[in-house]
Amino acid sequence: MKNNLIIDVEKEAKRITDFMGKTFADQGIRNAVIGLSGGIDSATSFYLLRKVFGPENIYVAHLYYSEAITSMIEPILKDSGIPEKNIRILSIKPCVDEMVRILGIERGEESKSRTTMVRDKIRTGNIIARTRMIFLYDLAKKNHALVCGTENKSEKLLGYFTRFGDQASDIEPIGHLFKTQVLQLASYLDIPEIVRVQKPTAGLWPGQTDEGEFGFTYEEADRVLHLYFDKHFTVEQIEKSGLRNAEKIIDRSKRNEFKQKTPYHIGG
Repeated sequence: MKNNLIIDVEKEAKRITDFMGKTFADQGIRNAVIGLSGGIDSATSFYLLRKVFGPENIYVAHLYYSEAITSMIEPILKDSGIPEKNIRILSIKPCVDEMVRILGIERGEESKSRTTMVRDKIRTGNIIARTRMIFLYDLAKKNHALVCGTENKSEKLLGYFTRFGDQASDIEPIGHLFKTQVLQLASYLDIPEIVRVQKPTAGLWPGQTDEGEFGFTYEEADRVLHLYFDKHFTVEQIEKSGLRNAEKIIDRSKRNEFKQKTPYHIGG
């Protein structure tokens, strides 16, 4: 089946930057904060921000848990002109580990020779994501800025985000684009290849990758999600078209559908 996810990258870049410029102007805010992970989504959002603001108006934070990914951050920041005082590279490990201790997320498992401490990876990952957002919003408060999100449409539809963590933002420049479309835009924006070719990861624990958790690729997911949600194909129709993992992809989306609806409230 033909891939209908090809975008006009030049037109899309202008559409996004026009939207960002208008949004900030409407709010009377001239500064932006962004969390830079070293991945393609945050890099693309950052490059788009640079088209809207001068470097002195952008505040960047790399909030790492295990170790700083300077090999990815430095190429993204190179020649950006962002003042050194606007860049924070900071370990959130002490904060996260203390929260993990307080909440009892780590437990001991006995073996013949010793006790090994084991953590719930999902709960720990949620703490990491929400801790990052605390830092970003405090930085925004300090500098009278809006927090620029970095979520894409694939992550949203798959429910691959932490509520009030990486999902929290004031503006989402690429939230309407599937992951493979973000990659197209990243190429147009001339984002360094080292960033574009790396395996997508939320950086929640060593060796963690998005696709490793999914059991399918973003390329597979995007085509299935597009047909199901945008074109209203059934899973059966998608499978008959020859696309792989349709049932698994839509099942994951449905299991996380509640995330799209919270907070539940009485209307009016």
